[in-house]
Amino acid sequence: MYFTGKSILELSGLGLYQEDAVDALCALSGADSQGRLRSAATGQWMYVFKPTVGDILLYVKVVLRDDCIVVSFHADEEGHGPHP
Repeated sequence: MYFTGKSILELSGLGLYQEDAVDALCALSGADSQGRLRSAATGQWMYVFKPTVGDILLYVKVVLRDDCIVVSFHADEEGHGPHP
């Protein structure tokens, strides 16, 4: 898995490491799923998950592309993204 410099900074801002991100992805379950959204910027479908890592509720977006999988992690904020 490759992490951009920006993603490493965002993770560290949450008090997380790259290994935490990998562990969170491996542990995703259907219960974490919040559905999908279409990206306003690219039109691609983004699959949204809200897992808890430690005491942090994350907002995780996954985009499936032909040549890679793009994942972004953010701290969840009230009203951020779809809700079940």
